Amino acid sequence: MTTRSIVHEEVFDTTPEALFELLHTPSSICSWWSTTHAMVIPREGGAWAATWGGTIDEPDFASFATISRFEPPRHFVLSEYVYKVLTPLPFEADFVTAFEVRPDAEGARLIVTNSGFPAGPEADDFYAGCVQGWKDTFAGIRRFLESKASN
Repeated sequence: MTTRSIVHEEVFDTTPEALFELLHTPSSICSWWSTTHAMVIPREGGAWAATWGGTIDEPDFASFATISRFEPPRHFVLSEYVYKVLTPLPFEADFVTAFEVRPDAEGARLIVTNSGFPAGPEADDFYAGCVQGWKDTFAGIRRFLESKASN
């Protein structure tokens, strides 16, 4: 199956260590990603889970992944996703999300590569939604860092 990826990157006014930390700290994830709940076992072979909306017993959306690479403060990869969604996806996919943090003259650069989207038209709407979703997610990270800096 032919697949496609989303790559989104931005520079944040923080240290690479602080940026990496917020990627796997549950309370931070709940803030910048607007999740209802998050749980993380931050190690290679560990787990990453988050829910959005609904209740703890019946979330609107839940995402569970294995942490297949965990190298603080630079690399963090999620794979082997399992989802609970209100409406099942109209396609099969094996998503991988790679977070890379690099030092930058202005702070820290975050590069997210979200791969495994089918190239066919059955995934076009979902793919477009995820492109926008990463823009919104990075805006959430920026707001989170700004609120921490002002406290």
